[in-house]
Amino acid sequence: MTKYVLKRVLMAVITLFVVICLTFFLMNAVPGTPWLSEKTPSEATIAALNEKYGLDKPLIVQLGKYLENLAHLDFGNSIKMQKDRPVLEIILTMFPISASIGAIAILWAILVGVPLGCLAAYRRGTWVDSLLRVICTIGISMPGFVIATMLLHAFTGGIEGLKFFPTIFQQGTAKSYVLPCLALGFYPMCYLSRQTRTAMLDAINQEYIKTARAKGLRNKTIIFKHALRNALIPVITYLGPQIAFTLCGGFVVETVFTIPGLGRYFVSSISNRDYPLIMGTTIFLAAFIIVMNLIVDLLYKLVDPRINLAKGGE
Repeated sequence: MTKYVLKRVLMAVITLFVVICLTFFLMNAVPGTPWLSEKTPSEATIAALNEKYGLDKPLIVQLGKYLENLAHLDFGNSIKMQKDRPVLEIILTMFPISASIGAIAILWAILVGVPLGCLAAYRRGTWVDSLLRVICTIGISMPGFVIATMLLHAFTGGIEGLKFFPTIFQQGTAKSYVLPCLALGFYPMCYLSRQTRTAMLDAINQEYIKTARAKGLRNKTIIFKHALRNALIPVITYLGPQIAFTLCGGFVVETVFTIPGLGRYFVSSISNRDYPLIMGTTIFLAAFIIVMNLIVDLLYKLVDPRINLAKGGE
């Protein structure tokens, strides 16, 4: 077990290093500079700014300096959006807002999606199963910004008499969290429901389920107690990276609802070519996903004791 965890940690470090290098070179490969705007400064001013922030040096030198600073948890300072403010400070300030919305969104997605998937498997072939499949297919196919826009239009005054929630997000106000959490959690809920249904139907055909039926156990007991445990393995696999993405903020959802979270800042940093902020948020998200995947692998053992993690890591 210890050997397996050490291998995964080493793989995580290598993966994160590759992500850093790729992001750095791709970011700098895009034409233009952070200083281009409606009022573009003079060439002398641009040269002075590049020298101040080290952007005049060769890319390999810039990358080496960045990795050296990163080893000391120095993500650099924002060069445009919040000029000279430490990127790590920005991330730590914005992440709790995104995390609070993401936690609620993923929680309701799990609490609703998994039971709906079980219900669809239990009522396989009936109108209930068909209705749930249609709803989940629509939810998976429809882009997040469409869901967010529809909710924003319908429940903030766009439809007469349905102004239940504020148009602008107000931190600390319970009503402000309802629509963003619904929009952010709708896709994971639908996907979880579909995945749970598929995994449940596969588990139902296993030999141990046939044995349980032969013993005279009721269908509800077989499905919700015996089959569900093995059906959770692919669900947990999906939840690892999805939780990381959701907690770090839905980029589109935060933009639609004007939420001052990490996701919105990540989108804005790309638009404004704020290189340190792009790198910092990308590294934070990548590290979060890697950690969640490691936790998921360890959870496999709790869900199914037959899984040998040490053997699987070799």
